[in-house]
Order: sequence, then C-alpha cells, then structure tokens
Amino acid sequence: MVYSGSSLAAPSPLSLTGSTTWMNTAVLVTCIRNFRRNRGPVSGILKGYVGLSTAIFTDLCTALFSNDPASFLVLLAVVPFAVCLTAVFFLREIPPASSADEENEETRYFAVFNIVAVVVAVYLQSYDIIGIKTGVFSVAFASILLFLLFSPIAIPFHSYIRSLNRGEHDVEGQIQEPLLRSAEKEEVVVATAAAVVEEENHVEERKKPVLGEDHTIMEAMLTVDFWVLFVSFLCGVGTGLAVMNNMGQIGLALGYTDVSIFVSMTSIWGFFGRILSGTLSEHFLKKAGTPRPLWNAASQILMAVGYLLMALAVPNSLYIGSMVVGVCYGVRLAVTVPTASELFGLKYYGLIYNILVLNLPLGSFLFSGLLAGFLYDAEATPTPGGGNTCVGAHCYRLIFLVMALASIIGVALDILLAYRTQEIYAKIHASKKAKKSSSNLSLKMFPSGYLALDCLSDILV
Repeated sequence: MVYSGSSLAAPSPLSLTGSTTWMNTAVLVTCIRNFRRNRGPVSGILKGYVGLSTAIFTDLCTALFSNDPASFLVLLAVVPFAVCLTAVFFLREIPPASSADEENEETRYFAVFNIVAVVVAVYLQSYDIIGIKTGVFSVAFASILLFLLFSPIAIPFHSYIRSLNRGEHDVEGQIQEPLLRSAEKEEVVVATAAAVVEEENHVEERKKPVLGEDHTIMEAMLTVDFWVLFVSFLCGVGTGLAVMNNMGQIGLALGYTDVSIFVSMTSIWGFFGRILSGTLSEHFLKKAGTPRPLWNAASQILMAVGYLLMALAVPNSLYIGSMVVGVCYGVRLAVTVPTASELFGLKYYGLIYNILVLNLPLGSFLFSGLLAGFLYDAEATPTPGGGNTCVGAHCYRLIFLVMALASIIGVALDILLAYRTQEIYAKIHASKKAKKSSSNLSLKMFPSGYLALDCLSDILV
C-alpha cells in the first residue's frame, strides 16, 4: 500500500506481480537445488501451497476480520514481509543428499509435508461447506489453521536432533587425525592439476552441452527440446487459464446462478493435481525411469476430454470440467518445473524457469483475451445498455472445441518430448538405482561401522 495525499491508494498490479515473481523464483530455485533428488515433491508442495494461499487468506479474513477490512489489509502488508524477512536467515543453498539413506529420509519428510498440505486443503474446504463463520467457531477455526500451517516447522528440528544423535555414535567421525594424510594431499594436488589441464582444453574448444547438463539461457533456447516444452506448456496453462478467468461467465451462460462453487472446485482440485503429480512423477521416475513429460501428456488428454464435455453441454458437464481442468492445470505447473531443471541443469535454472512461466500471461492473453473474447462476442447479442450478453451452450462451444484441439497438440508435443528425453531419464533412473544398491551393499558389509574400522586397522598393520 502507498500513501497518496490524505487517502490510501491500492498497490499497482505490476508491483504485486513483480514481488510475487521474485519470491517465487528465490524459494523455488533454492529448494530445487537443495533437494535435487526429490524435485517432484518439492515442486508439488510449493506450487500446491501457492494455490491454497488465496483460500487461506480469504478464510482468515472471513473468520477474524469480517467487520474490520482495514486490519486485514494491514495483515496482508505485515505478515508476508515478516515471513520473507525471517526466511532470509534460513533460506540458503545446502549440500544435497549424498547417500541413499539421506535421500530416503528426505522422501519421508516430504511425505509428511504432503499429508499436512492435504489436511489443510480438506480443512479449508470443510470450513467453506459448513458455512458457520462467526463467533467462537471462527476463532477456533483460525487457531487450528495457524497450527496446521506452522506444524511443518517441527521437521527441521527433528532432522537436526537426528543428525546430532548420529554424530554422537559415529565412531569414524570421532577420529581426530585423518588416515594417510600425505597420500590424500598428493591425490588432491594431482586431481587439481588434472582439472586445470582439462579446463584449459575445454576453453580451447567448448562443446555444446547435451540434455542433462547445465545450459545457459541462449544454449537452452537454441535447442528443439526447449521450444517443444515451451509450446506444450503454453497449450496446457493457456487453455486452463482461459477457463478459470471466464468460469463465472461460463456458468451464467449455461444457466447456473451461483458459480462460486465452480471457482472453488477448480482451485481445490488444482491443488490436488499439483501435490499428487509431483509425488507420483518422482516415484515412477525412481522405480521405472518414466519420463516426466508423459505425465503432462496424460493431463492434456484429460483436459481435452473435459473441454469436449463442456462443449457438448452434457448434464453436470461444468462440474466435471471444473474438476478436470483444475487437476490438469495443477499437473502442468508441478511437473514442468522439475522437467526443465532435469533437461537444462540447475546453474541457470532461475532464468530458464522464468522464461517458461512467461506462458502464464502469454497464454491468458491468447486464449482468454483474444480467443474467448472474440468468439464470445461473435455469439452474443447486444443489450440496450451498450454491452452484450449470451445465454446457452452455444456461447462457449467453439471456444471449448478450439481449446480441445490445442490440448491435443500439447499431447503430441509432450509425447515427442518424452521420446527425445527417454535416454536422459533412463540415466537418472540408473544413477538412483545404482546409488541405492551401493548403499545397501555397504550396509550389509559393515552394518555397525565398527567392522569397517577393524578391517582398515588390520590392513594398515
């Protein structure tokens, strides 16, 4: 908010959008780099909470500030700033998981995050359905909601305590003097010299990076795979935004007087799409090496079916369509984030990610502003007041058919990308499997750690 003369003026949409993009990039890029072996769950959780944030603040406003909107505006100004200021001291890059045990521990923690997020979503939906939003009930609702939102803070404390316990019983960690120090120094010197020679050779003739290696933004944009991902992402999020932006008008055209239920369903099912797709895509990547673009292709197929149902205006098609569009839109957001990092690396991931999300305003403009606006006006009839209106299934039928065609194009592009990237995902799967096997082998050979130390001492003697 800004002070203008003697009145309060609302912040410009540009400033709000810019600040949101800054926070989104900082949090997402840092977390993807820190938990690079669980990129799917990271993306699903972060994108899921972004989807829930509107419902969280709206319900808190209804419960605590229904009679005092000015205080709610102060809350909106202070709380995000305080959270970001606090996060400055904790949000940083840390070494990623270096063993299969650490990776499994991360996976378990993310499962807890997912459970808490689902509980929050169901809790918010229940509060909206019950409809009792005054008195002691509202205060109790807000208190429980805040407890649920802050409960994941217990996870890093639990992880820290576990690390302390492991450190106290780590026999090898208690050794003060490293064994074979001179040999280690010699190895370091040789490795450094070899790295310098290799770097000089690369400077002379630098090869283009392949998929899976770090790309600069220009190197990424010169690849076919980047533009296949970009256009398929546009087909998914562009059509989804067109439905969400026009959901109120679509409901009125189909004869519904209260369209708030469709907006709510799109939001809540979008959350479940983000959470589930992030976790499932990661699970099947580890188990079978399934390329992530196949999940995008599956979501595009469902989205095309949803558009066709709404175009035919079958009974309850808007209920089904709002759920399908919400889920598939969430899948596109959650799956594309780790896909880009796996194909083009993490070094310049922040910039590459923001180039991809340009599809959000671009898709909204193309499908919602141009396509939906032009075709709706062509079907609408003028009103005496100077506007126009349209009632009936024909109002959006052609729009839904065009968006179904765009979704089918997206399916083809996603299948093409999955085919072109199957080798890199096979390598990712093989590396995860090899790491897990080596960890199990070392655990079988040296289950306590003492046997390893005894063997080493016998060799030295």
